[in-house]
Amino acid sequence: MTAYFSRPTTANAALFLALTMLFWAGNHVVGRWMGAHMPPVTLACLRWIGATALLAPFAWTYVRGDWDAVRARLPFLILLGVLGVGLFNTLQYIALVHTTATSSAVLNSSIPILIVVMGFFVLGTRVRGVQVLGIAVSLVGVLTVLGKGDPSALLALELNKGDLYMLAAMVLWALYTVLLQQRPKIHFLSFALVTYFVAAVLNMPLAAGELVMGGKFDATPGMIAAIAYIVVFPSLIANLLFNRGVEIIGAARAGVFLHLVPMFTAALAMLFLDEQPALYHAAGFALILAGVWLGSRQQTREATA
Repeated sequence: MTAYFSRPTTANAALFLALTMLFWAGNHVVGRWMGAHMPPVTLACLRWIGATALLAPFAWTYVRGDWDAVRARLPFLILLGVLGVGLFNTLQYIALVHTTATSSAVLNSSIPILIVVMGFFVLGTRVRGVQVLGIAVSLVGVLTVLGKGDPSALLALELNKGDLYMLAAMVLWALYTVLLQQRPKIHFLSFALVTYFVAAVLNMPLAAGELVMGGKFDATPGMIAAIAYIVVFPSLIANLLFNRGVEIIGAARAGVFLHLVPMFTAALAMLFLDEQPALYHAAGFALILAGVWLGSRQQTREATA
């Protein structure tokens, strides 16, 4: 399994990123439900404490072996842990308390565009025409699903406080994804454990303040199961797969896969909320998948001197 995970092929990256988006779609659904039962920062804190505790027994040996490299780039690793693991998820859970699933999904679809923009300004990354086309096609597909085939339905969307939190989270995630390409050459488990620990430490005082201010929750079996899902799948497994996918194919091409999140979210809603699929679902899904394919194509022709 480790050998398969380490194999740097485009097919593997596509599989890793598709699974990541499925698990993150589940996080949107569970996070929205948990918003009525647990303070959002407390949920983020428990998420990363749990993920750190589960990963530590497997990753500690690698951290010890990579310690010189970790220590040499520790400020940069802390920055990545704060941006892409800590603050992003905290803002996401806060947003899900205030905003609708439709608004959050629309904003989520802007991440690939933000990644391309961030890559251009931060790293000077070249933007290829096929990547722009893939993003555009996927975005049309997302809007087709969200608008239920009626473009005028999108005009009713308005930004509220939750939308602004989500937009801030998207900007942080785009920056994290771009900077991820410059992470030190350490084992992926070392990188995960360090950044998860940073996220847990970051959220501890924030969660404590939230509870002091009156935040409460009851540890019911349903809440425990929801937290377990968030710790294992969107946190532990998905972040490892996403980081590996970005490492293989780069930030801009990996970013296009984020259009799968609203598609998977819609599918989960059909499954668990008994929503019936319609023609606009099929049209939107086809466009999303076409955009992912276009945006993730390997560019084999390079200019020669």
